[in-house]
Amino acid sequence: MTVFLIGAIVCIILDLLLLYRVFRGPTAADRICAMDALDLVTALALVLYSLHTGRTIYLDIALVVALLGFVSTVFVGRYLERRL
Repeated sequence: MTVFLIGAIVCIILDLLLLYRVFRGPTAADRICAMDALDLVTALALVLYSLHTGRTIYLDIALVVALLGFVSTVFVGRYLERRL
């Protein structure tokens, strides 16, 4: 097994666990944290794929995914703070 395959398997397992938390989270804060972590794991998977293929365009996409995940987490957190 290569390092990339092990990393891909770990990312898939983490994605499944985080998706469970997103759908079954007891509170909205748990769901938001799980979505943020899911964005980061997706960015990590894109970085691993970029390293595996040698194409740098996936690094740019991973950066955009991470930034959009952060911004959306901040906006949803502020929305929930005002609503509560």
